[in-house]
Amino acid sequence: MPFLCPECSTPRSLKIKARIELPPDNRSDEITLQVVECCRCRFAGIAVYEESRRGALDSESFSHTGYHVSARDLRALKRTIKQCPEPGNPRCGCPTHQALGGRDAGGRWNGLSRIEHTGAFQVRL
Repeated sequence: MPFLCPECSTPRSLKIKARIELPPDNRSDEITLQVVECCRCRFAGIAVYEESRRGALDSESFSHTGYHVSARDLRALKRTIKQCPEPGNPRCGCPTHQALGGRDAGGRWNGLSRIEHTGAFQVRL
């Protein structure tokens, strides 16, 4: 699904180029780390999609936040995701899932602590 680019504001130009599904944590039922790139202005960054279905039966909440990262860190993340044999399987026990699926002492996902990022932006349709 294409999104609005935060750099050039072109609708439907920001696309997910790589992704890895990570195990749930104490807050989110789904966590997806994504590499996003604009096909118009060549902007590239990372995004995190988190969804929780906890609480009332009809309640569901999600967030989709993007982050600016250096080109070097972006290339490294792409390589890391490509090393995973099952990026769509949050239960995969490979080294990539272990490295990117880290949690803090309270059980919350903190995989972004290993990736230097600046300037968050909302990922919007």
